[in-house]
Amino acid sequence: MKRILTVCVGNICRSPVAAAVLREHLPNYKVASAGIAAVVGSDVDPSAREAAEAAGVVVGEHAARQFTREIGEQYDLILVLEGGHKREIERIAPELSGRVMRLTRWNGDADIPDPYRRNTEFHTYVFALIEEAATAWVSRLSPMKPG
Repeated sequence: MKRILTVCVGNICRSPVAAAVLREHLPNYKVASAGIAAVVGSDVDPSAREAAEAAGVVVGEHAARQFTREIGEQYDLILVLEGGHKREIERIAPELSGRVMRLTRWNGDADIPDPYRRNTEFHTYVFALIEEAATAWVSRLSPMKPG
């Protein structure tokens, strides 16, 4: 399992930030993001970028893209930010249902709230939730180091 897709609604706040956190910790993985109602072509929301970069996570260049069956088929694991995202992916591509899990699977399995059009403090809070959940995945996906 070396290919991970993160999915939220607009693909401008949560999923690109989650992808950036995962990429930072899993450099040998292909990690990307998409949205179920993407603001296609848009960059990461400035407040989401600011929250991530304040914590030392480089988000990098980004252009939002719409989730499709064809995109989903390219990934081994699809991590969603809300239960509704899972249901929508399973509606679009039922054959992918076994690959779809919440980002928070290992730390409560709860939705991570959408910070779109919210203040910087809320984006910082959401970033902390994303980082905690992504780190839990990293600990399960990374090979154990001898020692």
